[in-house]
Amino acid sequence: MGFEHLDTIYYIILFFAALFAGFIDSIVGGGGLITLPALIACGIPAHLSIATNKVQSVCGAFTATITYFKSTTLPHLAWGISFTAVGAILGSYSVLFVKDENLKIIILICLTLTFLYTALRPNLGKYENNPKIKNIKFFYLICGLTLGFYDGFLGSGTGSFWIFACVTLLGFNMKKASMNTKILNFTSNIIALIIFLWQYEVLWKVGLIMAVGQILGAFIGSKLVLKSNGKFIKSLFLIVVGITIIKVAWDYFS
Repeated sequence: MGFEHLDTIYYIILFFAALFAGFIDSIVGGGGLITLPALIACGIPAHLSIATNKVQSVCGAFTATITYFKSTTLPHLAWGISFTAVGAILGSYSVLFVKDENLKIIILICLTLTFLYTALRPNLGKYENNPKIKNIKFFYLICGLTLGFYDGFLGSGTGSFWIFACVTLLGFNMKKASMNTKILNFTSNIIALIIFLWQYEVLWKVGLIMAVGQILGAFIGSKLVLKSNGKFIKSLFLIVVGITIIKVAWDYFS
């Protein structure tokens, strides 16, 4: 377990990376875009980084979930949690056995379409609209299984996908979508962590140091959302999704 003994400077870098990631993730998702590359850059192997990343992701998602709890209005959440959990189990089991090159190109296409659709519709997410999917259980079946699987498999950008799904399919505004998706994001994170603890290896010292940063960042970010009118969320969403597109494209084509 040589990776348990990183130089002190790496622990400091990872702490602040997790703090910033927790702040971003509690608002628009995409925190894994910051923490996962940071772990890998410190010399930790990819699969070990993915597993360790879930320790701090769970703490950040839980903090945001608790902060937003009284503002959560999604009906039939038990169905969403159940389908998301199943997807996360399948994704977590697949991560060591499936090459992610083909998945990355699909993610790249989906992210690009998400970015363009959101950017070219100035009123998207500004106001609440009529839902395109009125059967909430069907919404959970499709999005829960798909995004749960993705979060268990790779994870980066899951929160952004959830927000986009709620805005476009359920008619939520950006602020409402941001607050309501955290419980689902937390579900896939905790399930993936349980699978990793059972099947794989986790660097606890690294994960717990980053967890402290995640909790602080998530608390600050979620409080900012609750106290604001949410107008800044769409701009931040586009920035995070845009950066995610660049990162995924770089990984795939390089």
